[in-house]
Amino acid sequence: MVWTIDIERIAGILHGSATIQPGLNAVQAANWQGKSSFVEAVKTALGTSTELTEGADSGHVDLQTPAGDTTVRLVRNGSTVSREGTPYLDDEYDVIRAELFACLDEHNEIRRAVRRGDNLEEVLLEPLDFQNIDEQIAELKRECERVESELSQATEASKRLPSVQEKVTRLNREIEELREQREAIEPGEEGEDSTQQQLNQARSDKRQAETRVDQLEQSIERTRNRLSEHRTELDELDVPDHENVDEQLERVRAELDDVKRDAEILQSLYSATEMVLDESRLDLITDVQRDIAGDTVTCWTCGNDTTREGIESQLDALGNQLTEHRAAAEQHRDRAEELEARREQQKQIQHREEELKADILELEEQLADRQQSLADTQERLDAASTRADELAETVDETMSERSDIESEIKYREAELDDATAELDELDARADKIDRLETELESMRTEIEDLRSRKDRVKREARTAFDQAIDDIVSRFETGFESARLTADFDIVVARDGREASLTALSEGELELIGFVAALAGWQAFDVGESVPLIVVDSVGGLDDENLHTLVEYLRDRTEYLVFTAYPEYTDFDGHRIDPTVWTVANEGTIKTN
Repeated sequence: MVWTIDIERIAGILHGSATIQPGLNAVQAANWQGKSSFVEAVKTALGTSTELTEGADSGHVDLQTPAGDTTVRLVRNGSTVSREGTPYLDDEYDVIRAELFACLDEHNEIRRAVRRGDNLEEVLLEPLDFQNIDEQIAELKRECERVESELSQATEASKRLPSVQEKVTRLNREIEELREQREAIEPGEEGEDSTQQQLNQARSDKRQAETRVDQLEQSIERTRNRLSEHRTELDELDVPDHENVDEQLERVRAELDDVKRDAEILQSLYSATEMVLDESRLDLITDVQRDIAGDTVTCWTCGNDTTREGIESQLDALGNQLTEHRAAAEQHRDRAEELEARREQQKQIQHREEELKADILELEEQLADRQQSLADTQERLDAASTRADELAETVDETMSERSDIESEIKYREAELDDATAELDELDARADKIDRLETELESMRTEIEDLRSRKDRVKREARTAFDQAIDDIVSRFETGFESARLTADFDIVVARDGREASLTALSEGELELIGFVAALAGWQAFDVGESVPLIVVDSVGGLDDENLHTLVEYLRDRTEYLVFTAYPEYTDFDGHRIDPTVWTVANEGTIKTN
């Protein structure tokens, strides 16, 4: 269960090794002793970093885990560094999940986004971009169409099996009866075999031609019916013009951008004015005349005299206007989603139109081919009938009867061979029904899962964030009562019962929220199934008690936890990684600790 890592010229570590135990692994050291460099070495082994020691031409990391050994070599090529070997995480989807939700150092995009107060939707849902969900759905749809076609053939085969089986039984019985009749007839005179054989062949040709004519006529009728159905469907198909929807969608999106921008402006004005009032700092931006009857304030925008109550009234009106803009933005989003759905429906109708046209063209070609085949077969039938009539005149009554039976037997045997082959084919197709139905249901379920994956991940991420925040607030002494992730993936915090800006939070509080957001992604994307490790670096904004609390909180969520801390923090209950045995690069010089 122990991980062993050997490091050569990675980041600031020139040479070093360490073991990572299950549970807590602490690297406590002062600056320039390799804490962050060790984290970079672990990330290099995982496949999320390529930080080579400055000035070095190459370096490598060897990682031994219970799952196998990994060697990653970094090589400098001019101003770039390339990777050789296969890291612990080779799949691009696993790499991006680990980079966002397992490698929680100072470069982590989620922690940085929280510090900046950015919207988290793009960074939290970034792994979905590497799954090619739309391509997977399209491929599964194509496979579904193939399986549906095969299942339709198998179902039709199952329906036809009884009648074909009955036909085979009937033909066997008829052939046996014909053979008995043939044996009861006296053989013909010597020298008549040649004419008789010709007659038999002519009659067999005639029967085969008759059968073929009947088959072609039925096939032509079915083709005409299908062609008529397709033409009727095509005529009734209402193919809309999607350009108008595109224009509407573009306009709605533009209006949405305008409303969102106005809402942001109103929010900024509201927040600034609210802060001035909450902090009682009106005198910071305007003149305040204090009087026993009440304070008089000079409006900093128009210069007229007003009161604090007047400003608060204007602030309430501004809040109402902000609420209206947010509601308008939601309406525009709903309208955009509706238009996108209409555009997708139009595309499906246009796709169906193209399919119908292609099918009609193919059916027309099939109809022409079968009509020509019918004409050719009719000619053969006429020729065979004429020849059979001519030959029959040369054969006496007994030979004629025998010839009829021989011809009938040959015809029945040929028909039996076709029916037996058809029965075998139908039986083989029908045996596939259960497998095809299971396969089709599985693919349809997978398509629905893929379609709902983004919404499901969003819900799971928000739920995980809310649960983690509740846990954090109960464990840590924070200056805010709660925080939540909105439907648009904005972070909203509450302080003293009111919504507060992230800029009002301390560095340590922002760091806690950053870790909560990253852990929400860890849970929503099941990161632990691909990498059972979390690395943490650069948490100097937390005091000793809060850092210990955070470490205990994280260790319960992963099999291996590696984190760094300064030596002034009290000891941690876990495995201690000693950086003093490493050779590190310190400000351009080599130092052995």
